[in-house]
Formats: sequence, structure tokens, C-alpha cells
Amino acid sequence: MGLINKIFGTTTEKREAKVLPWIPLENSNQINEIKEKSLNKTQLIFKHSTRCGISGMVMNHFVNAYHLNEDDVDLYFLDLLNYRSVSDEVGYKFQVIHESPQLLVIKNGVTLAHASHGAINELDLTEFI
Repeated sequence: MGLINKIFGTTTEKREAKVLPWIPLENSNQINEIKEKSLNKTQLIFKHSTRCGISGMVMNHFVNAYHLNEDDVDLYFLDLLNYRSVSDEVGYKFQVIHESPQLLVIKNGVTLAHASHGAINELDLTEFI
């Protein structure tokens, strides 16, 4: 067991969860704020379905790979199940078709990029700062 534990770790080991500076996106008024704030700072919106395994997997990968500074971007989290009407409004205001999971990059009031599923983690977010 010693060699196996060295290779794979033990089941009792706990990793510290990485916490991102999420801003909950819970009402449509915030969408206008995001648009306004995007004139000075890049805004990211991560749309996530809390019941979807694929969405969860993509989000975990996104969280683990995320390396941007709070001074560079604001990062919003939109729970699609609880705030579907807000998601619909995001799609309308930023001219994107709804997908889940989905990441939108907003700058200067417009969507510079958006991606869904595995393509989220292929975006080089540093290009949009």
C-alpha cells in the first residue's frame, strides 16, 4: 500500500479547493451594470447548469485553469436553473444563443467572444484584457 499511496495519494488526503472571485448574477439589472463596467474592465459571465454533469466537469476544469487577476476582469456566475430569465436576458443583450455551460467575454459593451462546453477552456482569456 505504501507505493500505491505515494503514487495516487490516500483517500483521506484533502485538497484545498480553489475559490474564484465569483460575483453572483441573479437579476436583470446587473446586466446593464456589466455592460457599463465593460467600458473600463473586461467582464466574464459563466453560465452553469448545477444539475448537468458535463457543465460541472467544464466548470471544474475552468476553475483549476483560471489565473486572471481581479484587477483585470470581473467574473460573474449565473446559475441557469435558478435564474433562467436572467440567462435569457443575457442572450438578448449580448446577442448570443443560449448554451450550457457557456462563457461570455464582454468588453466595451459587446461580446468579444463566447464559447460552450469544452471550447470554454480553449479560450485564451488574456487576449481580452
